[in-house]
Amino acid sequence: MSKADFDQAAADVKNLSKKPSDDELLKLYGLFKQATVGDNNTSKPGMLDLKGKAKWEAWNKNKGTSQGDAQQQYISFVRQLQS
Repeated sequence: MSKADFDQAAADVKNLSKKPSDDELLKLYGLFKQATVGDNNTSKPGMLDLKGKAKWEAWNKNKGTSQGDAQQQYISFVRQLQS
């Protein structure tokens, strides 16, 4: 799978026939950030920032995953959501 496949999956996710659940959106976010940025090295948001904290934790779950592997997982997950 190539960068073009990843970019296509990132575009496709915006046109899914049904809106992903919050858990699915968090998984997509975490894989996307891991694939594009790498390991999360930002500080964890405060307790009152529930949305930011959830996104940070979703990204942090992928720590240690290579950017290439994260891209492949993202593409697979988007294709799963499309079916």
